[in-house]
Amino acid sequence: MSIQTPQKPLPGAYIQTPAVSRFQSFQSRQPNAVSQQQNGKQQQSQALSQQGQSVQKGGQRSENQDIPPIERAAKAVNEALSEESQYPDLDSYIGQGISSDYEVTSQPAWAPFQKTRMHPIPDRIFEQYNRAQVSTIMGLFADFNHAWVAIDNALYLWDYTHPNPDLVSFEEQPHTITAVRLVKPRAGVFVPAVIRLLVVATTADIIIIGLSAQPAPHGGQSIALYSLKMSAPVKGLDINVIEGSDLTGRIFFSGRVSDDVYEFTYQQEERWFQNRCTKVNHTQKGYSTFTPATFFGQRAQQETVVQMVADDSRRLLYTLSSRSKIRTFHMKGNGVLDLVITKPLGQTLSNVGHMTSQSELISPSMAIMSISAITAQEATKTHLMASTSTGCRIFMSATSSYGNYSSSSNAPTSMQVQHVKFPPADTTTSNSTQVTPYANTPNINTSSRSLFPTRNAIRYAPGYFLAFIVKDQQSGTDLLFVSGPDTARIARPQDQQRLTRYAELALWLNLGSRAEDVGLATEPFSASFSPVGFGNELAVQFDKPTSEIAILTNTGVHMLRRRRLVDIFAAALRLGGGDEGLEGEVKKFIRHYGPGETASTALAVACGQAFDVTSDSRLARILDTDVLEHARKAFIEYGGKPMFNENSMLDQSMPAIDLVQPSPRHRGLARYISRLVRSVWKAPIIKEMLTPTGGLIISSSVPMVKLKEISQDLTKLKEFLNVNRSFIEGLAGPEALGNVKTKQDEVCLQAEHRALHALVVLIDNIIEGLAFVLVLYDEKIEETVLSLANEVRQQVRNLSYEDLCTTALGKQLAKDLVKAIVNRNILSGSNVETVAEALRRRCGSFCSADDVVIFKAQEYVKRGSEAGADSDVCRDYLNESLRLFKQVIGSLSMEQLHWITENYVSLQFYAGSVQLCLNKARESDRGGRALTWIQEGRPSGDKRIEAFEYRRRCYDLVHQVILSLERSRMESPDMVDGHLTLAGRRREEAADEIDTSDDEVFQTDLYDWYLQENRSDRLLEVESPYVITYLERRSSDGIAHADLLWKYHLQHERYQDAAMVQLALTKSHFVLSLNQRINYLGNAKTNASTTRPGIVRSTRTEVLREVSDLLDVANIQSDLLQRLKGETRITADRRPQVIEELDGPILPLTVLFNTYCEPAFYFDLCILIYEAADHRVASDIKATWQNLLESAHTQAELANDGPQPYEMVAETVRTLGNRLGLSETMFPVADLLPMLKRYAFNFQHNVGPETWVVDIFTDLQVPYEAIYAVLENMFYNDEAPFQGRNRRLIGNDIVYIARAWFQDSIRGSGTVFGGEDNALAVSEMLHTVMQSGLDERRLEECQNLRMRIENMLR
Repeated sequence: MSIQTPQKPLPGAYIQTPAVSRFQSFQSRQPNAVSQQQNGKQQQSQALSQQGQSVQKGGQRSENQDIPPIERAAKAVNEALSEESQYPDLDSYIGQGISSDYEVTSQPAWAPFQKTRMHPIPDRIFEQYNRAQVSTIMGLFADFNHAWVAIDNALYLWDYTHPNPDLVSFEEQPHTITAVRLVKPRAGVFVPAVIRLLVVATTADIIIIGLSAQPAPHGGQSIALYSLKMSAPVKGLDINVIEGSDLTGRIFFSGRVSDDVYEFTYQQEERWFQNRCTKVNHTQKGYSTFTPATFFGQRAQQETVVQMVADDSRRLLYTLSSRSKIRTFHMKGNGVLDLVITKPLGQTLSNVGHMTSQSELISPSMAIMSISAITAQEATKTHLMASTSTGCRIFMSATSSYGNYSSSSNAPTSMQVQHVKFPPADTTTSNSTQVTPYANTPNINTSSRSLFPTRNAIRYAPGYFLAFIVKDQQSGTDLLFVSGPDTARIARPQDQQRLTRYAELALWLNLGSRAEDVGLATEPFSASFSPVGFGNELAVQFDKPTSEIAILTNTGVHMLRRRRLVDIFAAALRLGGGDEGLEGEVKKFIRHYGPGETASTALAVACGQAFDVTSDSRLARILDTDVLEHARKAFIEYGGKPMFNENSMLDQSMPAIDLVQPSPRHRGLARYISRLVRSVWKAPIIKEMLTPTGGLIISSSVPMVKLKEISQDLTKLKEFLNVNRSFIEGLAGPEALGNVKTKQDEVCLQAEHRALHALVVLIDNIIEGLAFVLVLYDEKIEETVLSLANEVRQQVRNLSYEDLCTTALGKQLAKDLVKAIVNRNILSGSNVETVAEALRRRCGSFCSADDVVIFKAQEYVKRGSEAGADSDVCRDYLNESLRLFKQVIGSLSMEQLHWITENYVSLQFYAGSVQLCLNKARESDRGGRALTWIQEGRPSGDKRIEAFEYRRRCYDLVHQVILSLERSRMESPDMVDGHLTLAGRRREEAADEIDTSDDEVFQTDLYDWYLQENRSDRLLEVESPYVITYLERRSSDGIAHADLLWKYHLQHERYQDAAMVQLALTKSHFVLSLNQRINYLGNAKTNASTTRPGIVRSTRTEVLREVSDLLDVANIQSDLLQRLKGETRITADRRPQVIEELDGPILPLTVLFNTYCEPAFYFDLCILIYEAADHRVASDIKATWQNLLESAHTQAELANDGPQPYEMVAETVRTLGNRLGLSETMFPVADLLPMLKRYAFNFQHNVGPETWVVDIFTDLQVPYEAIYAVLENMFYNDEAPFQGRNRRLIGNDIVYIARAWFQDSIRGSGTVFGGEDNALAVSEMLHTVMQSGLDERRLEECQNLRMRIENMLR
């Protein structure tokens, strides 16, 4: 059915005619979902058909269709990376207000954290503990996997991950230890081995001890302590809080006697008025700095500092007092610490009061138990989180006086509460508000006492929250509430119209003991260096180690591991309870996190990315067959389908396939790939550094271990896709088209295949790219990089993994590096074949099988060079290298061809160099596009020029070989003592390769080069059929090529061909003078006249006739030109134009006659034109002769000192008669003789000789009998003016001509007058003339002549 003429729509079938069906009288007018879906499909199919026809009709192609698969896949990965980099920052979902969004799970599979193991406290510690007399405190150095315990004056450290650890002790001082802290030292103060400072506070001093760490054999770290002999007296302060700044190395502390903030300063050596160590009070000055707050032996009951937190990102130090007061200090340079904000508990409560109604959780009775800094890297506005005894989390922001948020250089001046996160619902009490998690309009529970009383709490980025609650005061054990952000839901909220909410997953854990300290055992989390994207745990779940938290209790160290989404999904599949449970878990996942994230996570599980804690407390990959199979099914069956982008359906200019949005399965695959490669994608492959001595060190910007891990993960992904290709829609192949039902489904499937296939290609490229980098660093990379050209080296320096794997430049640079590796091995004498084969096996696209052959051939060239150019071994190596190069001729680059040519020439292997270059040129243009371009006249702007230019680059190398041959010939002769030398034979072989080549394009280019180098003589010596073809083709380009063509013919004795070329030159439009054209015609006439065996006579005659005819015309034109040059009747302005018109191409006779000769009264030339044009109209010829005679007479009369008129006329007739060759038509004696006689009688009577008229014809060798016959007719015709006595004038001429005839005929043995009859006729005629009244002299001559005739007749 034609789209242009659709059938008449029925009422109700189209939106434009919304008639109500009669079958819906008592039903809702709302269209049902089925009808809407059918209408939508119908409209999409119509739009699809229209777009398909539009594309076919207009022949348009989308730019998207022309994108290569690798670029399409790279675009998809970059889009996935860009999407994940836009993960909401903390400020966007912790806005002004309150919340209580939790999903506290009781299902182990969905738990956000899990206990991995518990490391017990060693028995040796308990032995020391039992000996304690005064005090015991414990803590963690989790980043070193160490715990510590201070028992009285002794400090013990041990590696809690080791089953039987050694104790590292510090017992060199006698005072009771009150606090311990591990901080980073200030740069440049200590030796590099000291990476941390152990700060130990006692009742009398504060001491710093150096700490170094080395990898331990069992996998952890072993530490050692160094005495630095640095301490400061602090007697009476009773220090309980120590904090250090990692950025500046500053150390702050406070004690239980006041809320003063002190700083412990240290330096390398003592200076004037400054000790190596001292303490500084930053909150009070003067006497109180050195005097503890006591009065008559009693300690004053006052506010003290219970916690300090440093935020190096903003240069801030926060303190929490025993009365819940928060102070903010700005850490300036030069040891300055300024108090900038003091926020009592009352102000905090007042701020919260503006956000919520009265809540018993936020009241003066509560206390702030801890504070946690939120760095500027994580949030711009939010600075601090305070945890209350009621379990509330209060997020605070600080601003400067200018209203801006504080930074490292801009100290804040005020602090406000920004957000309050209330505890989760308490299911044990009836008065708490029960919250339905993530409902559209949830109620915020502000009265839940589930986290009361919170003894301590801590927050780690990007939002891990641990609260220790003491539900049973008598048991002394803590109940741990731990929560973390629901990253996947925050990244892609279900309701896109609403603001992102602070969604958390949480669980309860019973520690069974009291927590003493908490520490982050892994690196602090960060997915980016800015707030946007910082908290995206999904993006780094395969790229960075999972966060682990160590919790020290009085029984041991409990390890708490953050579970990734992939771990949760794998556990849900394992504990799903069969197929029905599996379907429910997958659908729940899709409902919470979307189909794209579900597909990505399922794929990761199927590829073995999930981990879980085993029964023996080990962390291991989940490789259960059932789990992997369930994940495979989830990826395949729940991956969704491609669909049309309905917003673009009206765009008729785009092909239908570009309107298809790939399936969530494709998004999941692209997302998974992006997460695997995110750490290397934009990273450079090399990192250069200079040593202090100026040397170059090149290292990888990404650890080799990481590259191998990524490669292994991508290989598993590739294997998964290959195994399941037939089940994955879009990868199943052409047979999948048999299941489509509509055109729309077919186009969607094609688009899906295009998208998925592109990602499969990208996976292969990345795997090979990583393998190549690993091989690159296995070699001596510094030497390899330094061997590159400067431009290439700079490009390699800027080359990222993305460019390496997805761009043509990256692949080319990789090949350059491969060549550099091989060349370095060749120079070092290593086995190149082994290296090349290893490269080909590990990264075939960068080093193919052809490359291996090339490298092997290059090695043969190197060996030949070592053997010496004159040795037979060298020749064998070179012949073998030539054979190998020919095998892979298509893979040789131009650079490699240059290298080969240079080496072959240096080894005098000229013929091999020529062969290889010619083979490469032919291989690059198998279709002969360059030859057809040449044959068609080399049209400009033609795409075939590229093929010719590439071939010419190969031919240029042959030209260099020819020059080398000539230089070699000058250095050594070809012949010695009559024998061909070795060098001469090699040169002869090369010359034979060049001259006998059947590559017409090469021969054409070679001849061009000969002419450019002024070697036309070399061209004339070449014996090749291509020379004639070349010169014939180029003869239309210039006179020089045409001249060479006829010279080539002459040199090879092809005279007829030479004449034809010269004739063509004469008729050409080249800028040639008329004389040059006449010369060509003259030579052509000579060559055409030359006979030679094998020339067809008819052809030669035809050419000769054409040349002669054209030569006659040219001579006429030449005469005309010369005459017009001196013509006075032409104006000065007109003269150059006339000369230019005539001194060039030979003009048609009609032009010469009508334009020049006749108007100029050049009657002699007109007669010549008659002759050349074979114009035989007697009247015209006679009239022209008459005009010619009159013109000659007139010119003679006008010339005062010139010849007599009759002389002018006679010379004119005589000259023209010679030119005409006595043509009977153009030189009619019967007409001209009477005409001249009448002229002589009328204008030249008695002037000049009596017989000058007859003498003209006799001089022209007109036969006597012809002259006699004309005179005889004139005598008998009795025409005026020769009547009466005037007849004697004719009679005189008859007597004159008869006598001349008689004398001519009697010479030798000739017959008188040619015969007796003629003699009798003449005798009778003379008898008649005698009676016409001749004068006495003529009469006597007549009588004598008649008598002699009579005598001869007797």
